[in-house]
Amino acid sequence: MTIERAFIDTNLFLRYLTNDLPEKADCVEDLLQRAALGEIILVTTSLVIAEIVWTLTSFYGLSREQIRDRVLAILNTPGLEIAEFDLLIEAATNYAAKNVDFIDAYNAAWMVQQQISTAYTFDRKHFSRFENITVKTLGER
Repeated sequence: MTIERAFIDTNLFLRYLTNDLPEKADCVEDLLQRAALGEIILVTTSLVIAEIVWTLTSFYGLSREQIRDRVLAILNTPGLEIAEFDLLIEAATNYAAKNVDFIDAYNAAWMVQQQISTAYTFDRKHFSRFENITVKTLGER
């Protein structure tokens, strides 16, 4: 018997993490329990994680540490498959620890993974917080 694989979208995670709609949060919890029991394999993407971070920041006003903890909980959900797992763990950790935007933390983690140590950007402030990245801005000598 083949186990069903299904995509899980941002809004389900948000209902579960915030419990702002308890009835829907309970339904999501049931789905996550099914995944943990191996009845279904849930799959999501790094863009879903980025959207979760953005929504928890902009709409719910959670702190970086609260968001990091929630993202790490999602990433470690039994029965959830996500490409770039290690990269997202690093991004979530650096998002809180280095006080940078999540996308910058993701890109910095990706650069390290790809063995790229130089970034051309006008966003010197965030990228300079990564010791292993040399920041270059166009127009500089």
